Amino acid sequence: MSFTAIDFETANPSAASACSIGLVKVVDGAVVEREHRLIRPPFPHGEFSPWNIRIHGITPDRVADADGWEVHLPFLREFAGDDWLVAHNAGFDMGVIRATSEALALPVPDFRYLCSLQVARRTYHLDSYRLTAAAAAAGFEDFAHHDALADAEACAAIVVHAAKRHEAPDLERLAHVTRVRVGAIGPEATRERSSQHGPMALQ
Repeated sequence: MSFTAIDFETANPSAASACSIGLVKVVDGAVVEREHRLIRPPFPHGEFSPWNIRIHGITPDRVADADGWEVHLPFLREFAGDDWLVAHNAGFDMGVIRATSEALALPVPDFRYLCSLQVARRTYHLDSYRLTAAAAAAGFEDFAHHDALADAEACAAIVVHAAKRHEAPDLERLAHVTRVRVGAIGPEATRERSSQHGPMALQ
């Protein structure tokens, strides 16, 4: 059970306004590395909305001297390597990767991914499957929600706990037993996933 959990915060409703990234590397079911970085959103997506600031507490001055996505994207590739990515409501986070890369005319990276929200829906019986509720069901509580690193750790905890429940040794088996579709981002990963499983396998 090895993967990289990922979470983004954004400056505003634009998916291209990434301002923070949290990464958690899991190897054999255990967290082995964590990384949190602030990101300077690309022009013209860098305006911070008051609503987003209230959610995550990141202000324009905190990212003024931060590196842009052109620096963080190669780091993401290096950190994750050949891992699948995992995110809670993964469509959002994959959309941030795609939109922020495209805003800077950078190649969208190739990754397979699994959504921990969908895994949680098929693992627990909860009134809500929001990250805080699903993480609590996995035994991961009292974390700083909307801090990108803390959220990535919570996401990782959900997937590791769900895998144990389903006796799944890896993400591919977990996706199979929970009937959660495996997603793909980037041209090569998308083509490979489509050729293996057909277009209905893609999110």
